[in-house]
Amino acid sequence: MADKAPVVLVVDDVELNVMILEEILKDDYYVITASNGKEALELLGDSVSLPKLILLDVVMPEMTGREMFELMKTNEKLKRIPVIFITAENDSESELLAAGAVDFINKPFLPEIVKLRVKNQIELKNYSDSLEQMVAEKAAEATKTLENALQGLANVIEHRDLESGEHVKRTQLFVKALIDHLVETDSVYAEELLKLQPDIIMKSMALHDVGKIAIPDKILLKPGKLDPEEYEIMKTHTVRGKEIIHELGDVNTSIYLKHCEDICYSHHERWDGKGYPWQLKGEQIPLTARLAALADVYDALVCARVYKAAMPYEEAIDIIIQGKHVQFDPVIADAVVQIQDKFREISRNYQ
Repeated sequence: MADKAPVVLVVDDVELNVMILEEILKDDYYVITASNGKEALELLGDSVSLPKLILLDVVMPEMTGREMFELMKTNEKLKRIPVIFITAENDSESELLAAGAVDFINKPFLPEIVKLRVKNQIELKNYSDSLEQMVAEKAAEATKTLENALQGLANVIEHRDLESGEHVKRTQLFVKALIDHLVETDSVYAEELLKLQPDIIMKSMALHDVGKIAIPDKILLKPGKLDPEEYEIMKTHTVRGKEIIHELGDVNTSIYLKHCEDICYSHHERWDGKGYPWQLKGEQIPLTARLAALADVYDALVCARVYKAAMPYEEAIDIIIQGKHVQFDPVIADAVVQIQDKFREISRNYQ
């Protein structure tokens, strides 16, 4: 048998049945066996690669085929393996098909029927796997194209703004450091952050100020303090940013664009509800935006601009401590304090 032969798992407690199926299939497939559902699940759990197909007896000791099948359907790794049930006269084939089995084989076995049904299901599985891989590759290609476009847009904004060319890079790295710390220390946000996909959060930081592209030069490039009217116009960059993100694609189908939207729209909100544009308060503010707010403020404090000098790192940390429960999420503010040496290193390395 060639090493590349498709693997078929036969699960049956009757040794004769197993021997017959092995004999029927041995010329075309690599057959592995188990004597009950429990043993089969243990075998699958230890396997580096999964079988293409499972032939599963319905009635077995310790764990029946039905019980094993129900457990497989709750397991992300196993639920997509097609199952053909091995049935006796009193088994309800319609119930088994309705439960999700792809086919059934009756006892006693007819070799040609067994071969044809196994062959058909493995061909379907191979086609499904190829289609899934093609879709994944196309999705990855589209995502990469979108990332490049968004990064290019972020670079355009930075060249137009007064901030240094490394501002986006620094804020991305600050956010990554924060997420790593919050996850590694098993913080209250650890599970949520993992679901939000940390690498995508970091990439989405590139567009936190995308709305500034719509701010007039006389305001955006003003070297001194903005007057109240100018400040109100500057604040609209959050709303304009959201509008731009919506023009790039559907935020409801792209977690990448959703993070971009939440960050650019809400990173100037405050924990106490006195931020803008919607005066969101506490956990009403998306978690991604709360991370972005601290990264952005820290960078603004410790980096020099044409209208201000850089603040010493220690003073910046003092301001963040004072802003706990007021401007900043206290959990994230504490994390900044705990990893302040990492923040300082990032700031120095990307001037």
